[in-house]
Amino acid sequence: MKLICIGRNYTEHIEELANEKPTDPVVFLKPDTAILLKKQPFFIPDFSNDVHHEVEVLIKICKVGKYIDAKFAHKYYNEIGLGIDFTARDLQAKLKAKGLPWEKAKSFDGAAVIGSWVSKEKFTSVNELNFSLEKNGKKVQVGNTANMLWKIDEIIAYVSQYFTLKIGDVIFTGTPSGVGKVAINDCLEGFLENEKLFSIRVK
Repeated sequence: MKLICIGRNYTEHIEELANEKPTDPVVFLKPDTAILLKKQPFFIPDFSNDVHHEVEVLIKICKVGKYIDAKFAHKYYNEIGLGIDFTARDLQAKLKAKGLPWEKAKSFDGAAVIGSWVSKEKFTSVNELNFSLEKNGKKVQVGNTANMLWKIDEIIAYVSQYFTLKIGDVIFTGTPSGVGKVAINDCLEGFLENEKLFSIRVK
């Protein structure tokens, strides 16, 4: 399986990091070793002093596809999830300044949280999903998929031009504003339409 991540997909998040608004989706990958094991805490890596949480809606691919038309993209996923794209922001800034890839800042072990999965049939529209992240009981990120620059089906169509999508692949669809630093003993809980899909402790 592979983890396909979309960056800069919410305008307010682009603005909070002073990034340039992209004309096409920003795509990067995480290896399967980045997945945080179930019931395990997230350990802040020793190479960063500024790891940020980025809560995201996730899509699990359910059949193989390549060059998928957006109007057929809905057939390629049955489940919606929620997760975190952990980012070593200090390391990422150094890499970006040198024009280098982000992998060391985005794809380290444990950098991808994948919560429980929910049937998409449970929702009226995947393009109007409310989601949030609570840190120590306080909401720090609040988003709605209606505010995506590129909607879920558009993302699937776009990435399938470059990568064959396989069963079990997971797409991280981007984070809203409110990203911030995590600290030891933080408790992070993710909610999709008020249903808790993950809870992790930071160590």
